[in-house]
Amino acid sequence: MSDHGTGSEGMPLRDLYQEVIMDHARKPHGFGLTDPSSAESHQVNPTCGDDLTLRVLTDASSGLVESVSWEGHGCAISQASASLLFDLIRDLDRDAVNARIDAFRTMMQSKGTLDGDEELLGDAVVLAGASRYVARVKCAMLPWVALEDALTRA
Repeated sequence: MSDHGTGSEGMPLRDLYQEVIMDHARKPHGFGLTDPSSAESHQVNPTCGDDLTLRVLTDASSGLVESVSWEGHGCAISQASASLLFDLIRDLDRDAVNARIDAFRTMMQSKGTLDGDEELLGDAVVLAGASRYVARVKCAMLPWVALEDALTRA
């Protein structure tokens, strides 16, 4: 994530990315647990107090992730990350979902050196800046860890 460029409205990218994060935190997509589900995972980040439960529904024959729902509370980064994840993985097969989880993890472990693969991560690349702060990596990773765990259980 470059701090030097500008967005389409002349806004510095850092500010634009911050606005996307805050929009997702204020109006999260996929919030509210739904039934039926194939599996559920509950994850807690004791460092920040983030708490998240995620449910996933997969099609047994095709392996497609049919739906994801979540609820929880925490900082803006964890809430935005869950919302961005929701937008990204619906109607993908497990391999495609796992590729996105791996790409997100790689971006978050980069300590700010990687912008993230926008083709795989879409708008979730706005969280790349959080990778510069060790405490924030856990916040951003929480829903992705929950999804990975739920898929293992499904």
